[in-house]
Amino acid sequence: MIENVLVRKGYSFKMKITVKSLVSLGLVVLAVALPQIIHAATGQAGGVQWLPMYLPVLLGGCLLGAWWGLGIGVMSPIVSFLITLALGNPMPAAARLPFMIVELSVFAAVSGLFSKKISANGWMAFPAVLLAAVAGRATFMLLVVIFQAVTPFTPQLIWSQIQTGLIGLVLQAVLVPFIVMGLKLLIDRDNRERLNDGKE
Repeated sequence: MIENVLVRKGYSFKMKITVKSLVSLGLVVLAVALPQIIHAATGQAGGVQWLPMYLPVLLGGCLLGAWWGLGIGVMSPIVSFLITLALGNPMPAAARLPFMIVELSVFAAVSGLFSKKISANGWMAFPAVLLAAVAGRATFMLLVVIFQAVTPFTPQLIWSQIQTGLIGLVLQAVLVPFIVMGLKLLIDRDNRERLNDGKE
């Protein structure tokens, strides 16, 4: 969606990269900060229930497309882990980190595949988020099934966590599309105002 805006405004390649990099950085920062806020407010179980890191990653996919979203999906858990490791309480835990990197990458890539459609029709963010959530969670479960012999996780544990996190996924399935559609309305209004100014 952001790519289309930058193209319409006639930005140079360098400026496009700069804008997308700044948006990506902001979303990664949000992906690090939100889990800390949720954990401080609701305790350790809050992360499993509300899945706060997923929201910025889904936004990244919807707004920036699959490749930039993929970068956000990979970097968010890694940056969070490194920062919180330095503070003495790594989030996500080391054993969970590789699974989350893959899961969030799937979230971002799948939602990012809808980015151009979202630019044309904001409501397309709803199927984008829903399909991304299903694909990401299914990928996590599949990886645990494959690697359960060398990981502390079991399919039963992850299935229980998926059920616990349903409320968070449902909330994000509503919240992320509304944020995206709100941004699209602002962008479209700005474009109309520019066109009107040009006619005067």
